[in-house]
Amino acid sequence: MITMEFLLTTLVVVLMPGAGVLCTVAAALAQGRAAGFYAALGCTLGIIPHLLATVLGLAAIMHTSAVVFQLVKFAGVAYLLYLAWMTWKNGLQLQVSGDAAGIRPLAVIGRAFLVNGLNPKLSLFFLAFLPQFIPPGSPSPFAQLLLLSSVLMAMTFAVFVCYGQLAHGFRRVIMASPRVQNGLRRGFAAAFAGLGVQLAISGR
Repeated sequence: MITMEFLLTTLVVVLMPGAGVLCTVAAALAQGRAAGFYAALGCTLGIIPHLLATVLGLAAIMHTSAVVFQLVKFAGVAYLLYLAWMTWKNGLQLQVSGDAAGIRPLAVIGRAFLVNGLNPKLSLFFLAFLPQFIPPGSPSPFAQLLLLSSVLMAMTFAVFVCYGQLAHGFRRVIMASPRVQNGLRRGFAAAFAGLGVQLAISGR
């Protein structure tokens, strides 16, 4: 059963800026609304491994095993730091060409998928958050979990697409100023690095 409490809580969680939002905004600024759409799709698909981990009980293992959690966590840290370095080195590569020019959808989706897929906090989020909204004694808790997860993913995709559209709206202004582009390049690199450091020092 989908309650208003679940919808409002989920919306607040999804709206909070994080690595997925940053990845989507960066893609939209770099290559336009289509890239933002693909990034939003990739971030949403990146939720699936955590859903499967929860269903299969791997999230519980990750929660109780420090070694497993640290391995997944530092894989995510390494990827975020890699994104920071590539952003600093190559910049956002903003071009005046059309939105679809130079876009490789699978590459954009793949990068975004890894941003969420390698974040162990999402598995723990599924393990701790979603069960709260499954009524005790539910005849089909698995089906309820899938329903709640589907709503979460749909809201994630919709919100991230909106973030991408908003970012695209500022794209022309940014493309007209090399100084702004350089500032964004440094800002996004610092943000990715900051998220990596934050994940590295965070506990379970």
